[in-house]
Amino acid sequence: MNNSVGNTARLIGAGLRALLVLTVICGVLYPLAVTGIAQALFHDKANGSEIKDKSGQVVGSSLIGQTYNLPKQNPDDPEEAAKPDLKWFQPRPSNGLGSNSVNTQYSLILSGATNRSADNGAVNGRCTKDAEEGTLCAQVVAAKEAVIADNSTAARQIRPEDVPADAVTSSGSGLDPHISPAYAELQVHRVAERNGLSVERVEKLVADHTTGRTLGFMGEPRVNVLELNTALKALTKS
Repeated sequence: MNNSVGNTARLIGAGLRALLVLTVICGVLYPLAVTGIAQALFHDKANGSEIKDKSGQVVGSSLIGQTYNLPKQNPDDPEEAAKPDLKWFQPRPSNGLGSNSVNTQYSLILSGATNRSADNGAVNGRCTKDAEEGTLCAQVVAAKEAVIADNSTAARQIRPEDVPADAVTSSGSGLDPHISPAYAELQVHRVAERNGLSVERVEKLVADHTTGRTLGFMGEPRVNVLELNTALKALTKS
């Protein structure tokens, strides 16, 4: 009986010691080591890839897209459509899932894309104005018309064939922070006109914030919209 109690006590003691040692190693030392290495070698990425303005204030993350819309006339009306603030470069559409209807107490970002096929609503294999309302084709046609109307200026008339795909379609996550150089270039005249800047200065701004393919062959050239608009804000205030 005494041996049995003694063996049980030893097993419990060994288990508690193992729990304590593993807690210190896995719960304290390992996280501290990983955090320290991340802060030392990848400080920017470890802190969320933050973007700061000229004053040093954090304005967002380079990994998550932001919208640039005018304030709603009635903030409490969920049906009121947001209108883009045309003095800023606009990102890709991000309404693939529609608005948040589950938790209306908070304005949450929805990540994801529509599960509709590329030819949803197509008429004879093409997206036209005859597409049924609510279909993907109808949304793309409406988005293209809006892009043409918003970006046409006295100096440049946008044609339907000028509109790149990323101007009218969202990414898989709906939170893509980048647009193509073609879409950025399409917006240059409008941004220059709205901010009282020369087209050449805005074109240089886009060129300075265009990132090439990773390692020269992976992905596509891209422009981070938040970084571009942060630089634009600094330019308009200089």
